[in-house]
Amino acid sequence: MNFTRALILASKSPRRQQLLKEAGYGFGIKTIDVEETYPDHLLIADVPSYLASKKAKALLPEINQEIVIASDTIVVCDEQVLGKPKDHQEASKMLQLLSGRTHQVITGVCLLSKEKEITFSDTTAVTFKNLTQDEIDYYIANYQPFDKAGSYGIQEWIGMIGITNISGSYFTVMGLPVHRLYEELDNF
Repeated sequence: MNFTRALILASKSPRRQQLLKEAGYGFGIKTIDVEETYPDHLLIADVPSYLASKKAKALLPEINQEIVIASDTIVVCDEQVLGKPKDHQEASKMLQLLSGRTHQVITGVCLLSKEKEITFSDTTAVTFKNLTQDEIDYYIANYQPFDKAGSYGIQEWIGMIGITNISGSYFTVMGLPVHRLYEELDNF
């Protein structure tokens, strides 16, 4: 896709970079680390858009005519936000919680220029089979899911052997709802 304005992806995520590239967009990458915190009163469904906006706005002083694309993904189970695990034990607890259940993956996106900001989110329901502790331990040891919300990547081994159903966009679970991004960029 060609735009008259350059696109900047505000993400170190190789998955987001891959999805944007495969969708046909040319883009640069720029990131500034921001603390992924949010106000306690925020509705869970609004957390990913809030964090995406926070990431995009960190780049505002560094852009001119470009459009920044920032994104954030959370996993929600039992009204509890599952972020990125800090270690093997936390990853194991998260995967045990998701085992045999359906949870929601919400990805928020922010499009930002000097003149305009648009945020949106997309939600996908994901169901895991009952995972054994051996499967959980094997996955964590071999795939190190410490940079992934909810301790898993749908495109990795655990997704292949463990996910029995998804309702919504696969790409939302990967971290970028490409179908919505395409529409919103077209209207931006």
